[in-house]
Amino acid sequence: EAMMRLARRAEEVINPLYHPDGLNLGMNLGEAAGAGVEQHIHLHVLPRWKGDANFMSTVGHTRIIPEALDETFAKPKANFAQL
Repeated sequence: EAMMRLARRAEEVINPLYHPDGLNLGMNLGEAAGAGVEQHIHLHVLPRWKGDANFMSTVGHTRIIPEALDETFAKPKANFAQL
């Protein structure tokens, strides 16, 4: 339940910042799934737009959000603090 509340909060932060057409939610559980630590779970909340494609960075050598990573980190961080 707590992770779903956090996902909803992430939606409230991401939508006004990036105006995506939708969001992808993904969970990783356990070391083999990419969590890195046995019995650890984490959640990804990613903005998506019509026409974007998976693996853009790997295949297309481009980024979906054209901004510096520091800025991408700072914007939602400030908005999370306000909620």
